Amino acid sequence: MNSERTILVVNDDGITAKGIRSLVEVAKKFGQVVVVAPDKAQSGMGHAVTINGIIRAQEQNIFGEGVQAYSCSGTPADCVKFGISQIIKKKPDLILSGVNHGNNSATNVLYSGTMSAALEGAMEGITSLGFSLQDYAEDADFTASMHYAEIIVRNVLNDEHLPENFCLNVNIPKGNIEEIKGIRFGRQAEAFYDDWFEQRKDPSGKDYYWLTGTFHNHDKGEDTDEYALANMYVSAVPVQYDLTAYHTLKHLQQWPQ
Repeated sequence: MNSERTILVVNDDGITAKGIRSLVEVAKKFGQVVVVAPDKAQSGMGHAVTINGIIRAQEQNIFGEGVQAYSCSGTPADCVKFGISQIIKKKPDLILSGVNHGNNSATNVLYSGTMSAALEGAMEGITSLGFSLQDYAEDADFTASMHYAEIIVRNVLNDEHLPENFCLNVNIPKGNIEEIKGIRFGRQAEAFYDDWFEQRKDPSGKDYYWLTGTFHNHDKGEDTDEYALANMYVSAVPVQYDLTAYHTLKHLQQWPQ
């Protein structure tokens, strides 16, 4: 362990989730660990930040000796901001987000609190990695996730040629280490949810609505995150916060004025 290296660990499932415990165990092998995580589940929050409300933080002693940990009332992005400015009071050397209970492949990355926390770190100029397991169960087995997270973290820390603002979206298929074939680096699949709202009745007879949907993968490419996961590979996709549609920009610049 490099005791001079500081690693900030965050998530969106909450500070008591099993997934973040597994990621802390990996992080401890590489540096001094600081945890700032939501005090309750914040899945699907995307890159929301708290503007018109207060944020509370409370120190927690749940990760063992040597790990400084705080629960935070804010969103995952808030946790990154708060951890940097109020707890560590400098930029950490690395940010790890997850391990999320459930995958964040394809367009799920846009809604993901896990990946928004990682992208928030990248915006701060900090190498940031988001990890998700394709298993929503609270008691999911994170053994394979820990194995591959350690491989990826080690490679990232040893790579002197990564670009600034580097951010990696890592999704691990559900299965044991022997079943997973390795890591595939690829692109985000063109896959979306077909959403609708189920109309229901509460006990008083009033209407309420429950968001549901079906996930459709329209992308037949073999270089995508969805293909990797379907074929029992860990998917690793470099992502960025620059949402500029460069393929359209040149066309628009030719419009008459």
